[in-house]
Amino acid sequence: MKKVLILGAGMVVKPIVQYLLEKNVSVTVATRTKSKADAMIGGHPNGHSLAWTVEDEATLDKMIAGHDLTVSLLPYAHHVMVARICISHKKNMVTTSYVKQPMKDLDGEAKKAGIIILNELGLDPGIDHMSAMRIIDHIHGKGGKVEEFYSLCGALPAPEACNNPFNYKFSWSPKGVVMASNNDGNYLRHGKVTYIPPQNLFKNTMRTEFSKVGPLEIYPNRDSLPYIELYGIAETKTMFRGTFRHPGWCESLDAMKALKLITNDKYDFTGKTYAQMLAMLIGENNSTDIKAETAKYLGLSVDAHAIKAVEWLGFFDEKPMNRKEDTPFEITSDIMIEKMMIGNNERDMVVMQHVFLASYPDGSKEVIKSSMLDFGTPATDTAIARTVALPAAIGVEMILENKISAKGVHIPVIPEIYNPILDQLETVNIRMVEEYGLPESENLK
Repeated sequence: MKKVLILGAGMVVKPIVQYLLEKNVSVTVATRTKSKADAMIGGHPNGHSLAWTVEDEATLDKMIAGHDLTVSLLPYAHHVMVARICISHKKNMVTTSYVKQPMKDLDGEAKKAGIIILNELGLDPGIDHMSAMRIIDHIHGKGGKVEEFYSLCGALPAPEACNNPFNYKFSWSPKGVVMASNNDGNYLRHGKVTYIPPQNLFKNTMRTEFSKVGPLEIYPNRDSLPYIELYGIAETKTMFRGTFRHPGWCESLDAMKALKLITNDKYDFTGKTYAQMLAMLIGENNSTDIKAETAKYLGLSVDAHAIKAVEWLGFFDEKPMNRKEDTPFEITSDIMIEKMMIGNNERDMVVMQHVFLASYPDGSKEVIKSSMLDFGTPATDTAIARTVALPAAIGVEMILENKISAKGVHIPVIPEIYNPILDQLETVNIRMVEEYGLPESENLK
């Protein structure tokens, strides 16, 4: 029986544990909170759990040596440490995280050890790479060129669960979602490179209609430019990776950023109420009407949607915070987590879409769309957990069965990896619906 070690037991881990157990694989889940691992294993005879923290490298070394493959679902900062140990024991490794340069630098050592370290095998990154490359290879196979490419994804509450001013609820790493609001953006569109500084991330969003969902807003997702080379589309005039949100999120977060509510600057908030904290941040310490002063500071009316969102979070309340030295980010994200977690009886969803404009030697052009809509099942698995964990699970299964010959540090952009994984995902009802031959009017505006 093959043995797989899974490091971490966060919000997206359960589906990979259960998938591998059902495939007659012995699974050990090592995590800080053993009870979380036990709940995922559910008493399965091939499942094992261990209380472990990343500081205990000696135990990690023994665990990796005793398993055929390690899946690191820890925060990305720990992946390189895990990878080095995997290389030393010539054991394969899978992650769902973005590859950073220190991981890329291990490519030669991984090849020498005869192993694969397969990264970015989740949703975004993961399914986005694989589904994009399938269409890019199709276009190139017909002698065509990719003129424009938009890759869009969002983990969102289902429409019926949108009952707060943000139209958003957390179904994965809440702190990470809020922290990502401080990212910048960089993309190529219509031949022009545009850099978006963090303070402007939520300004000038695009809009689209998504079937069975309704209107969605789109804002830039980090740096899109490296994907031109990564996807082999040097000819493209547009390379835009974006994030989907329901209307309400972008304008509310834009205002909160302007109010310094998600900065990591430290302040002494001893004895302050939430309203006093906000007054301090915007320099209105003598205010008698913080709501009106906030609206004035932002150049908005007191009835603006963003003002209602800030009010709903409680930042106009004279309620003690009970904080000392802290950052606005920690305070704000804690409030959002308290008020905005997806409920046990609510559905989340994952929305993904690629939009291509392709041209061919005969002068013809077509828009190609590849779309995915996946809903979670209340009290079972969230959509984000399924779509992150199951691609990794299938990749693990393929490596254990020697169905991937590649060695070194990889992401899933080669056909021997992406074709069988996409095909297997369809058997668990995760599928991209591809539409070819659409008119140019269907391109993203």
